[in-house]
Amino acid sequence: MSDWLILVEQASDVEQYETPHKVMRIRDYLTNPALFTGRRPNVINLARSYAYQSEGYYASLLAEARRHRVAPVVQSMVELQQKSLYAHALPELDAALQKDVESGAIATEKLLIAFTTAEVRGYERFSKLLFDWFRTPLIEASINADGKPTIQSLRIVSPNKLKGEERQFFLAALDKHTSRRWMAPKTKTAAKWSLAVLTDQREDNPPSSSASIKKLAAVADKMGVEVEPLYPNELSSLAEFDALFIRATTAIDNFTYRFARRAEQEGMPVIDDPESMIRCTNKVYLKELLEYARIPAPRTEILDEKANLKETFERLGAPVVLKAPDGSFSRSVHKVATLDEFRDRAKILFKDTALILAQEYMPTEFDWRVGVLGGEPLYVSQYMMAKGHWQIAKHSPGGGVRFGGTHTVAVEDAPSLVVETAVKAARLIGDGFYGIDLKQNDRGVFVIEINDNPNLDADYEGAVLKDELWRRIIAWFAARLERRMARADADKSSSNGHQEAKAASAT
Repeated sequence: MSDWLILVEQASDVEQYETPHKVMRIRDYLTNPALFTGRRPNVINLARSYAYQSEGYYASLLAEARRHRVAPVVQSMVELQQKSLYAHALPELDAALQKDVESGAIATEKLLIAFTTAEVRGYERFSKLLFDWFRTPLIEASINADGKPTIQSLRIVSPNKLKGEERQFFLAALDKHTSRRWMAPKTKTAAKWSLAVLTDQREDNPPSSSASIKKLAAVADKMGVEVEPLYPNELSSLAEFDALFIRATTAIDNFTYRFARRAEQEGMPVIDDPESMIRCTNKVYLKELLEYARIPAPRTEILDEKANLKETFERLGAPVVLKAPDGSFSRSVHKVATLDEFRDRAKILFKDTALILAQEYMPTEFDWRVGVLGGEPLYVSQYMMAKGHWQIAKHSPGGGVRFGGTHTVAVEDAPSLVVETAVKAARLIGDGFYGIDLKQNDRGVFVIEINDNPNLDADYEGAVLKDELWRRIIAWFAARLERRMARADADKSSSNGHQEAKAASAT
């Protein structure tokens, strides 16, 4: 279980028996910082008042100074005091409110929201967005229900004011919010950092299996990093963590990009970062990038609807591989053997995109996949072609996917040109985690694709390194978190020195 800490002004506000987490009086939190040496708790501040210079205000202010994760933050306390200060959030909140009502939520003039849960069913979209904006444990929204519902006002509520069913609702929401998975009952090492792993339980072929993520969590636990899951509807919980590892198939137009963007805004190390997503998901960009860097790739032409397909087909030679710019797991990639097939398939692809790619066909028994982390090779695998197919993944008409086998070799045992080419390609994108697909034949080594979200499973990509694979992933995050902390300490030291010098000159 995560190191949650519940702050109250009076013991009766939330009794210890009402939550499995530590309950502490705010005055003890304020006056005994030594209690938290070596700890970095998640703090829920349930003060009776968040007014300026109140105990509740100082509790969150000092939590931020101590680098504890706290809700609410001082900024939210200040903004929720006046409508003019939170007016910037109202258009988006009103839109979510209206969508919930249109979807069947019962109209109401008062709505109590605890964390990401509304007291009235049907307001899931609105309640999650409200917490995403203000990260405040308990808010009452006054709603104008005439015509399209809109927010009249938002008010912070203290849980000690709740009675009966409302109190039970809040305690249930608190329990839901602080419940986590994948963690061992006891951690052997005090967790210094927390890593959120974003997954999609509905995904048939995720980049990492649940068993592999549990292995990651077990290794991280020994390194003082807690690993917890995050799901597509939990964007509002992201700020509770120090870093984000996306283990759902990425796309610019789905939830993964929103999570990556928010993590970047929060200053978190993230795999995959938004820029890498944008660069890697578009094959047109990659084609130009590799050409500019003089990294070998199959002969490829970018086509629009006015392109002379006959001339392209003749230049590349039959068969030709046609690709849509965006796709994963070999989706939107087609081999065409005749000019008529070329024209028919291109016509279909142009319905969804202004540009497509035509590429020479390079038959091989397997593709190399080199995982590159932080600009260095992590693993090297051979991805065999699916049985009876020309790609590593064969998609059936019913939506199923069949993959070829995987054989992983030690980095030092792989062909040096394969590894060197992959590393050069990855460094063109960034400093994160990438999977470089390459083909090798008697002409040389050629980059096929750069993946921002490569597969990573214990039995396949981790077959050689085993636990060391996960240690290196965690070390990548930890190194960046340590650097961020060092910069913050340096800035604080510089600021203190400036203030001391200013005070000395004044005397």
